[in-house]
Amino acid sequence: MTQNDHVRQRQWPGLFVSFEGGDGVGKSTQIKILEESLQASKQDVVVTREPGGSLGAEEIRTLLVTGNPDRWSALTEALLMYASRADHLEKTIMPALQRGAVVLCDRFSDSSMAYQGIAGALGREKVKQLHDIVVGDMMPDVTFVLSLSGGAGLARSKARADEEQRFENKGVDFQTRVYDAFEEIADINPERCVIINADQDKNSVAHDIQSVINQRFSLLETDHHGDKNG
Repeated sequence: MTQNDHVRQRQWPGLFVSFEGGDGVGKSTQIKILEESLQASKQDVVVTREPGGSLGAEEIRTLLVTGNPDRWSALTEALLMYASRADHLEKTIMPALQRGAVVLCDRFSDSSMAYQGIAGALGREKVKQLHDIVVGDMMPDVTFVLSLSGGAGLARSKARADEEQRFENKGVDFQTRVYDAFEEIADINPERCVIINADQDKNSVAHDIQSVINQRFSLLETDHHGDKNG
């Protein structure tokens, strides 16, 4: 999980794409745009999220993203996250990949390393131990890390005013540590992780993402502007 985890033979006929970054960086918007472009190119697409993405995992999600920011320690958060992830992998992600679908996942295990392992000070080694048990080498084929400063992302996220604000309520200092953690993870895993500047308009961000998808996997007939990709 921490060094060149993408250097392997792909284990499934489908494509596993994860989107990472701090809160409020625009992951959901970009996943929707990419989903529509892939569907227009006749791809079988599954959009999912973490925590969540399966019936059992969605029940755990409620425990994690609502309530007082101090309700769980970083260790308890990590244990809940990986319990959710185990069910998500078994019930949603692996069946989709095995049938050849493109899976677009809003967060995956990099978030556990960033939020609990680094920003939450649980430590990289403890998160890696959980990761090895639950995920092993089943990492995404490509991970887009949307980069936006913690303060800017937090302001965007707070504007949504929904009930799932537990991590946002940890404050700007925590979000800044999360931002730095994702930069570190991307630097350590350059084969898999692609840093995308999220401080652009949404179409420019989408263009950057779709360019990578086409360069690596040649899945899109047209980009979101309707122009042919090379």
